[in-house]
Amino acid sequence: MNPEKIYPRTGDRETVYLKNVVTNPNIQIGEYTMYNDFVHDPRQFEKNNVLYQYPINGDSLRIGKFCSIACGAKFLFASANHTQASVSTYPFPIFFEEWDLDIGDVTSAWDHKGDIVIGNDVWIGYEAVVMAGVTIGDGAIIGARAVVTKDVPPYTIVGGVPARKIRRRFSDNVIARLLELKWWDWPAEQIQRNIKNIQAGRLDLLL
Repeated sequence: MNPEKIYPRTGDRETVYLKNVVTNPNIQIGEYTMYNDFVHDPRQFEKNNVLYQYPINGDSLRIGKFCSIACGAKFLFASANHTQASVSTYPFPIFFEEWDLDIGDVTSAWDHKGDIVIGNDVWIGYEAVVMAGVTIGDGAIIGARAVVTKDVPPYTIVGGVPARKIRRRFSDNVIARLLELKWWDWPAEQIQRNIKNIQAGRLDLLL
């Protein structure tokens, strides 16, 4: 196991470990989280997939460990949200030179929603969109082309536009046990020993 690789699969240049290709300090990625892109170079994730994250806002994208992010998934930050406090949707403050406005008021052009936080072991489907201010819990699944505008609880499947709950993946007891185990924080050797039991859903055999 080598979480420092860029390409974890021999001969596959469409799949990367994201942690090793992101340079923006406001994008934090956990180990083994992977991104697959068969349209664009996956190493350009922060350019092509993390949108409207301007330094002036200081908002961050935090993604946990062992997440699976499908081709074309997007993360949209606050600057995409033109303020609805105004009677006009036009972003006058960003054209401060044109309208002789105070440059210090430029951020009033949009509504501030906050960071995007993705838990561990989350699967984000093809071309899904996660909006600013959303937190997605551990083990959740986001359906293809879903638009996520609200928080998603752990181990919950959502889909649609806007994304709505489809079902929970497991019972309350199993979810509680998984959140207690936090297998993604185990040493790599311990995870390796338990992969078959993880895949088989044998929580009673996880060591």
